[in-house]
Amino acid sequence: MAASRVLPLRAQRTQRIENKGFISANSATSAAKFFAFPTCSIHPVAAMNFDYDVVIIGGAFSGAATALMLKRKRPEACVLIIEKTAEFDRKVGESTTEVSSCYMTRILGLTHYLGHHQLAKQGLRLWFSNRPDQRFDDCVEVGTRYQSRLPSFQVDRAKLDSHILDLAVQAGCDLWRPAKVTNLELNNGNGQKVSTVLDGGERTVRARWVIDATGRATMFARKLGHLRPNTEHPINAVWARFTDVKEWDSYEWRQRFPDYANDCRTAREWATNHLFGRGWWLWIIPLHGGDVSAGIVYDSRIFKLPEGRSLGQRLHDHILSNPVGREIFGAARVIEGDVHALSMLPYHSEKVCGDGWATVGDAAGFIDPLYSPGLDACSYTSYYVADLLARSLAGEDVTERLRHYNQQYPITYRYWFESLYKDKYYYMGDADLMSAALLLDVSSYYLGLVRAVYRDPECAFLNLPFTGIGGRFARNAMRFYGRRLVALANRRWATGYYGKRNAGWRELYDGFVPDTRIRKQISRGLRRWWKCEVINIGLMLRRRTTVSADQVSAAATEAG
Repeated sequence: MAASRVLPLRAQRTQRIENKGFISANSATSAAKFFAFPTCSIHPVAAMNFDYDVVIIGGAFSGAATALMLKRKRPEACVLIIEKTAEFDRKVGESTTEVSSCYMTRILGLTHYLGHHQLAKQGLRLWFSNRPDQRFDDCVEVGTRYQSRLPSFQVDRAKLDSHILDLAVQAGCDLWRPAKVTNLELNNGNGQKVSTVLDGGERTVRARWVIDATGRATMFARKLGHLRPNTEHPINAVWARFTDVKEWDSYEWRQRFPDYANDCRTAREWATNHLFGRGWWLWIIPLHGGDVSAGIVYDSRIFKLPEGRSLGQRLHDHILSNPVGREIFGAARVIEGDVHALSMLPYHSEKVCGDGWATVGDAAGFIDPLYSPGLDACSYTSYYVADLLARSLAGEDVTERLRHYNQQYPITYRYWFESLYKDKYYYMGDADLMSAALLLDVSSYYLGLVRAVYRDPECAFLNLPFTGIGGRFARNAMRFYGRRLVALANRRWATGYYGKRNAGWRELYDGFVPDTRIRKQISRGLRRWWKCEVINIGLMLRRRTTVSADQVSAAATEAG
């Protein structure tokens, strides 16, 4: 009896069945699989009668990555993943950055898989126009001239998430799928209880730790009252997948637009192409197999998506109203049943962990899809939590690590928002202003995050962005130039100058690298910003002159 108390629940049930003569000893493995309880080594936590060390609710990127990293750090851990869907759908978050790509290649070890089953990404490319009938080759293009220096990818999330989940199962994690969580009891160090419906029956397990990887469902934040919408940033999104989208680098386009074709040395089609307008931006992402993901994100204070017959048609109509979009999507078709929308995208959880529970990825928070930061946050949080769990299961006191995660995550969220996104939609439709922001934003990203993760990824992913004095300095510097760009945009809009220079030029730069050569891009961004400041002085003088003339005219009228 003493031995049975320390056996995991599956082993206990299998032993009882054998003793009653229902199955032979040779069938123990089959019985274990049938009852779907843990197969893992015996260790101290089992003595507390927990069925699992860790239960992870959600099996997509963040949940599967957390499970995989935990098993690699502590192979004997008993881990259960509960996934509600029978198969993943093609969610957004299809464009990776240099940071999330570093996590996938150097930490998760997915280089071979990504190279064979997903598309290599060729940076960011921005497009601007100032009238619907503008010629395509007259629109402003901002982006890289050459191949990207560091790996990043355009991913079909359904395939990527499935692959990481398979790796977690191969590493020894149990998987219940499709399984719906019906009840959750958090009891701190006394163990957490999770009840589910699986195969039509109720199942309940107890675990030392429960991890929320439910994404936007934010199960723990809602249950515990920690969910906080970001009302300062009222953005919404509509997206779909399309077929028959025109090729960006086709022979036909080379014939029609030779200067456009000859100026760029890399393939524009593999970039994340962005169309911009005041209050909105639109992504165009190619997917392996030929489909294209396209979606608009807009600030409801500034822009309203035009009405139309259906959501997919409204999105398509908006794309066709843009000269670049019209060229690319003129013959495109929306894939039926693959149209989605979300309102009030940004939110965060005020508290992200406690004794016995933690949240990772989008379950902890989300800001904005511009610059594709979603998988970056998933990478940092999943690695931090996996390390915390491994230390806890090894008997280490993780109280301080829990305190740090709770303290630093809201700071990271706030600083990230204020540095990159606050009121950005006011100036993103002006090519001068947004191109300056792109150069400064991406350069700061390379200096602050990319350089660190490639120098020492295991250490860097344990430190959430904007940590310490350096993080505060970066936030303050980026917030300063961001506020200036908003002020310049408002002046341009009030004087009719907004978007005036959205025609007739193309800026293709060498690319970004995480070393001293990044100074070249910073200098270029600063010069463009300062040029906008000079133009602003002219707009201020013009405004004052106009006001003075009006005042003289009014005074003359009154005198007459």
